[in-house]
Amino acid sequence: MMLMMLQQSSIFNGTTAVIGGLIFFLVFAVAAFIVFKLLKRSVKMALRMLMVGMILLIAIAGSVAIWYAGSGSNPRPGTNRSR
Repeated sequence: MMLMMLQQSSIFNGTTAVIGGLIFFLVFAVAAFIVFKLLKRSVKMALRMLMVGMILLIAIAGSVAIWYAGSGSNPRPGTNRSR
């Protein structure tokens, strides 16, 4: 649903989508780092890495979705001028 709304809006062009995807990824990467540091003493390494991996997977998927939504084809077809 959200992806359809992004595809229909014209606020995302290629550059904006790349920047938005990068910011989205960086926010989640920082969150993953914070989770990794906070769980340093209380959780075993395997579970800690699983949590960080899931957060980074969400970050990558969200970044790709934003990039894909912004780099779609032009919704308005060009005029066909024949003489």
